[in-house]
Amino acid sequence: MPALSLDLTPREVAELAGAPARMVEKAIAEKALSVRSGRLPALRFGNAADARRLLGPESVAYVALIRRLTGVVMLSKTTKRDLVRALKGRDWAALKMAKIELAPALVADVGQLAGVELDRADHYLTARDRWIDSVAGIKGGLPIINGTRITAHSVEARLKAGDSLDDIAAENPDLPREAFEAAAIFAKAHPLAGRPTATPRRAA
Repeated sequence: MPALSLDLTPREVAELAGAPARMVEKAIAEKALSVRSGRLPALRFGNAADARRLLGPESVAYVALIRRLTGVVMLSKTTKRDLVRALKGRDWAALKMAKIELAPALVADVGQLAGVELDRADHYLTARDRWIDSVAGIKGGLPIINGTRITAHSVEARLKAGDSLDDIAAENPDLPREAFEAAAIFAKAHPLAGRPTATPRRAA
């Protein structure tokens, strides 16, 4: 089995951190978060195959921390960059245990402030790499749930129409709920350009 990818697009980071996309873009513009260019397996056909801006898992912790600290404390750009450096290179468990000094007598407890978001990101990355794929000849190469013809965006459309993840999972007992949860997050973070979202048929 290939190694788990820890690459996240800026919009995935925003979704997982519960923050607006503009907050992630601001962090990139301030050079707090550094981007690299790469591709995701679930986006390998057509225009979707273009190289993406990718961020590391520390970005989720950083954005969640900044979201919670906004309005409480003002951090300089230098402090923000130092914070990212302190977060970078840690695994999920180490990130949640980290306590990082932002200023004298001001320490950020990462687990307390961003633990929920880090757990969500950890579970998402595992499920995304296991369940979200793109296959030539199936649904035009759109991202699907692996081994099915269910597109990630059809799951999102069902949720927008009022169905729940439990409803969708109950109709597809051979698939775990986490597959649909990953599909929903993936679809939100990678909207279809120029296409109206249609509610799919319930039978999968």
